[in-house]
Parts: sequence; C-alpha cells; structure tokens
Amino acid sequence: MMGDFTLIITSDMQNRTKIYTVSQVNSIIKEILENNLPSRLAIAGQITNWSIARSGHAYFDLKDENALLPCVCWRSKLDRLKFEPENGLAAIAKGYIDLYSPHGKFQFYVESMQPAGVGALQLAFEQMVKRLETQGLFDDAHKKPLPQYPQRIGILTSESGAAVHDIKDSIHNRWPPAELFLYPVPVQGEGAAGQIAAAIRDVNRQNKKLKLDILIVGRGGGSLEDLWAFNEEVLAKAIFDSKIPVISAVGHEVDTTIADLVADARASTPTKAGVVAVPDMQEVLQHVENLKNRLLSQLKFLLHSAEQQSDELCIRLQSSVKHLLTDTRNKLYAIAEQIRKIEPHRSLRKKTVDLNNLQNQANAAITAIINDCRMQFTAQINRLAGLNPKSILQRGYSITTNKKTGLLVKRLNDVQIGELLNTELTDENFIESEVTKK
Repeated sequence: MMGDFTLIITSDMQNRTKIYTVSQVNSIIKEILENNLPSRLAIAGQITNWSIARSGHAYFDLKDENALLPCVCWRSKLDRLKFEPENGLAAIAKGYIDLYSPHGKFQFYVESMQPAGVGALQLAFEQMVKRLETQGLFDDAHKKPLPQYPQRIGILTSESGAAVHDIKDSIHNRWPPAELFLYPVPVQGEGAAGQIAAAIRDVNRQNKKLKLDILIVGRGGGSLEDLWAFNEEVLAKAIFDSKIPVISAVGHEVDTTIADLVADARASTPTKAGVVAVPDMQEVLQHVENLKNRLLSQLKFLLHSAEQQSDELCIRLQSSVKHLLTDTRNKLYAIAEQIRKIEPHRSLRKKTVDLNNLQNQANAAITAIINDCRMQFTAQINRLAGLNPKSILQRGYSITTNKKTGLLVKRLNDVQIGELLNTELTDENFIESEVTKK
C-alpha cells in the first residue's frame, strides 16, 4: 500500500506555490499507484451496474458492504469467460488497478473472472440450460423419431478414441446388417464444438447422396472441462437444426451434457448407443417367426372357414333339391289325381306337355343351383390360392434366401461372395448354390 509522506516546508515554498497541470497530477497519481500496488490483484465482490458497450467491452462495479470499485473487462478477455457475468453474482476477478487519466479515476482492469462458490463451467452449464430451454431447444415436440430398422448410420467422434470402437461393436452385435460411416472430428479442446457442428451441417447437406438414417455424436467420459465441447451453444444449434435424427452418446452414465438434452435421443454411454440406435437381430427374427406363425394360423382358419362354407352350401343345395323334388312330386300327384277324375284320352296330350314343361323347369332350376354353388366354391378356392404366399411358385417363380441370415435376397447388397443361397421351387423342391460373382 501507499507509504507515509512528509511535506517539508521551506521559506521558498512558503513564498512560492508550485502550480501543476491536471495531466501532471494524474501522472503522479498513476506513478504512485504503479509503484505501491501489486502488479496483479485478486478481488472478491458482487457484480453490479453490468453493461456491455457497442465495442464489446464490459463496464461494471465490484462492491462489498462498504465500498464500490469501478471495473472494465476488454472484449478479448470477456470472450474467454466460460460463464456469463450478471448483476448480483458474487465473483473473484483477477487483474490490475490503473488510473484512467481522461476522467481522473482509478479502475480495476479485469483479465479473468470466475464465480465465487461455484465453478465457472458449472455456472456456464446452468446458464446455457436455462437459456436454451427458454428457446425451446429441449422440447419433445421438436424431437424426431428414430427409424425402426436403420441401415446406414453416421458416427461423429474421434477416430483415435475408444468411443468409436464401443459404438461400432454395440451396433454390429445387435444389428449386423447396419452400415457404419465414420466422420472424424475432435471431441475436446478449443474449437472442437465448432468443428463438430460444422460436420453435422456438412453431413446434412450431403445426405441425398449419403442416405444416412441416423447420426451418432459422442465421445468417452471425462471431466466437465473435457466434455465442454458438447455443452456449447454452436453444437446445440447444429443438433437442433439437423434433419437427420441425432443420438447423443457422451461420457459415462452420470454425465449429462447440453447435447444430450437437445438430441432426438440419448445414449448414456457410447456402448449404449447400439441399444438406442438399432433393434436386436434376435428379437426381430423372433418377431418375424411370430408373424409367420400368426399368418399360418390365419390361413388355416380361412381354409377351415372356406371348407365349412362349402359344406353349408352343399347342405343348402341338397335341401333345395329335396324341396324342389318334393314340390314337383306333389304337383305330379295332383295332376295324376286330376287325370283320374277326367277322361284321360281328352287331356292326356295336354298333360303330357305340361309334365314335360315341369320336368324341364325342374332340371333347369337344379342346374342353376348347382352352377351357383360351383361358382361360389370356385371363388373360395381362388381366394385361398391368392392368400398362399407360395402360390407364385406354381407360375414359374422362385424364392431365394440367404442361407446364413435366412433373409430374402432382394438386392445385391443382401449377399456377399462365397455365401450360400437356398432357392425354393414349386412342389417344395430346393436348390442350394454359392455366390461366385456379383
């Protein structure tokens, strides 16, 4: 601190007073401050009167119960702060005191600052969560659904870290058909967040060609400072703007980042990314087997239903014919009775004609009923044939499956050179072949 000074009065000084300019006085005070104060100070206080000029420099005061200290923080220093200073925040500022000559006042020039009582990164994280939540970046309404059976998956992480291997293994163990595409990015250090964000935007621009179903963005665990790239606003906005669904897979189980909150889905670790991104092949195959069994059951039900309907039609046909014959017989009996009551030689010819007509009508009716039943029966048979998934085999087609996976071969990418194929022909005949060329 400043030392004690003694004013020596001489007769000359008593007779003549020296006159100083304002600049001279300020220079003397500035020199005294520089010579008697430490070159660097750490000062604790509460921020008040915080304001940022158009130049980007910050002007504020640090205060305690008894005093107020004017402060300035140049833009170059302010941009390096991890948190956002605000009025009422208790802080510890480091810098130096100097005189601002144009206004004749001393002020504290802040070179660095951190919150008192809580880490700067933790405070910055809390401030970022609050700000982005207000902007709606965490709303579930904006989150895109993940495809049920993704085939092409992009991975944005460091190519030298363990995370890329954990993600790859977890996906291929569950869903071998998936194709993985690595986009190497730095996941730590200055500028990493911007490079990851740029990679996300670049992949989205190229996705008409890449045809990616999902993006996985992540890295392994670490300290809050190590994971900080995934807490920066530039990356949060890139994830939010991505048209491709994004899965965040950052750190360990206990780590939560801004990227986790913005992403369409979160994997608590890179290893868990596969569980979130893709289905389990065994579960899918079991589901397909269940569907097949249900289909077969439904086909059997339809077949039995058609058989029952056919039986009912036959019974109705027999009943109709029986009733028709009974009615015809009764009419014949009635006619015979009438013939007996009249002279046969007068009406025999007419009755013979009537009898022939009745017989013709009966035969026509019986033929019509039989034809109708035959058409309905044929229609039921045709419906059953149309429901049979293997009916196409009777028309000269075949069904080819990959012997290893059991899946249908529809495209070149469904088989590899050297794999075995099963080709089903009509009458349950099969051909086994090997892929030698594509």
